[in-house]
Amino acid sequence: MYELSKRTSNFSDSVIRRMTRIANKYDAINLSQGFPDFAPPKEITDRLAEVAKMGPHQYAITWGAQNFREALARKHEHFSGMKIDPDSEIVVTCGSTEAMMASMMSIINPRDKVAIFSPFYENYGADTILSGAEPIYIPLVPPDFNFDVNLLEEAFRSGAKALILCNPSNPCGKVFTRKELENIAELAIKYDAYVITDEVYEHIIYEPHKHVYMATLPGMRERTIICNSLSKTYSITGWRLGYVIAPPNIIDRVKKVHDFLTVGAAAPLMEAAVVGLNFSDGYYKELQDHYTHMKKLFVGGLANLGFQFTEPQGAYYVLMDVSEFGVKDDYKFAEWMTANVGVAAVPGSSFFHEDVHNLIRFHFAKEDATLNEALTRLETLKKKVNNAQNIDWR
Repeated sequence: MYELSKRTSNFSDSVIRRMTRIANKYDAINLSQGFPDFAPPKEITDRLAEVAKMGPHQYAITWGAQNFREALARKHEHFSGMKIDPDSEIVVTCGSTEAMMASMMSIINPRDKVAIFSPFYENYGADTILSGAEPIYIPLVPPDFNFDVNLLEEAFRSGAKALILCNPSNPCGKVFTRKELENIAELAIKYDAYVITDEVYEHIIYEPHKHVYMATLPGMRERTIICNSLSKTYSITGWRLGYVIAPPNIIDRVKKVHDFLTVGAAAPLMEAAVVGLNFSDGYYKELQDHYTHMKKLFVGGLANLGFQFTEPQGAYYVLMDVSEFGVKDDYKFAEWMTANVGVAAVPGSSFFHEDVHNLIRFHFAKEDATLNEALTRLETLKKKVNNAQNIDWR
């Protein structure tokens, strides 16, 4: 038999999705994979019920239904101030995962270099490798997850063609300041590089932090590729509706890559989701208030239990420090905790290029009852660790 692809030979399965399977195995509370346990807005699901009877049920235009793209353009303009042409500057994709992959494949050549902030969402490294490129990692330093501008410049100087920027950041919850974004923009312009932004948590921000759109900074519109999704904003992670916003010359290429990757997003889901894209500002204020409440409940609970963690500024994740338990293998610890405490988290090392094994990631996009039960179970963690025998993660 011919050998398999060398490019993918070192791939593992997704650690996040693996932890969901482990959570299901032990009937644990799943605070690993970031999806809510509450319903999407009723207006969207009511519209979906209508669409199920009336259609559309066939292919939409490959790069997204016209009314969906027009609604996306209006929404993005409303929040960013950017005027978007729905015909030449938007491609609708099967989730932000495909948005990122299609963007990478549209601008990256084999042996190019791509800069990635670490910690990072696990797909970014894989996307870089699938594109045939070499990743260059720039550390975000806890507890504030700041970065050294000199290290970022060194990445661009050494040939990074693009930087992947997740803002707000998964997994650390960092919201990049305007000054930090200006520093990035200055270097991207200086070295003629792209910035690919992942902005799926744009509306999940905790006061006093603010989301600044990279593409709105001077000189960045023409070199910023925005990847986004409806998943988190409207609690429809299973609908897989993502999109790319970029200048026409880039979108023209993304359209072609997307066509051969997935053909198009689901037509009935786009039709139903238009309702959400037309929501008033009140919806987004309620969304922010809802997540602020969940953050206070869960993160406050961790503090009351005496755990150490980094305070999230945006998104719905929190990194908890498990150094006190002498953890040397966070993968084994995460599985042990799932089985013995009944709460699933993601081992932090799956997000870091650096040698970090003392963190686990929880998400808190859950009902109050779910979070309270998770905290009740975590209250037993220290005692169960102390009573455990022959632990193999130390």
